[in-house]
Amino acid sequence: MATFRLQGSKVLAVSMSGDAVKAKNGSMVAYDGQMAFKKMSGGGEGLRGMVTRRLTGEQMEVMEVRGQGTCWFADRASEINLVSLHGDKLWVEASNLLCTDAGLRTGTTFTGMRGGATGNGLFTTTVEGTGQAAIMSDGPAVVLRVTPQYPLQVDPGAYIAHQGNLQQHFQSGVTFRTLMGEGGGEAFQIRFEGDGLVYVQPSERNTVGGDV
Repeated sequence: MATFRLQGSKVLAVSMSGDAVKAKNGSMVAYDGQMAFKKMSGGGEGLRGMVTRRLTGEQMEVMEVRGQGTCWFADRASEINLVSLHGDKLWVEASNLLCTDAGLRTGTTFTGMRGGATGNGLFTTTVEGTGQAAIMSDGPAVVLRVTPQYPLQVDPGAYIAHQGNLQQHFQSGVTFRTLMGEGGGEAFQIRFEGDGLVYVQPSERNTVGGDV
């Protein structure tokens, strides 16, 4: 299995010895040793995955990198966070997914009626299995714990990813800004209940469905 490590907070180094990773297309910045690069359609899921992503709007152009040596990845100076999966599942916005072990399965799941990030619609990319994934954030990500006693309300523009046994509920008509009298139009919050982790970024992306 490939070895993931961070060099600083904005560059991911992946050491490989004949194994492979899947990475965001165009995110390779350097490599040593012998590497082969192959573009994959629909996140590496073949025709079914490509059609699913076209219907859902989850845009995730992926390349497979295989070889012997080390490959470095980065994307627009984004902060990078490593997530270890042990047979569980990670839900992540496609634009925030940088790299995964090749053995991890990627898919698309319907997440409900919400005001999602522009281009991401009502669907979220899933990563499942055992291995490591690297996710990106605009600024240092914060990992927030959700427990049955303490549910969490999240601005969809700041949401990156979540994992664990969590249920999502999308609430319309109120956001953090409208609470402060600064919002306009219909907008949303995401409420997480259950037991798990939610990753948020300190910078909000543009959303549809109102100012959030």
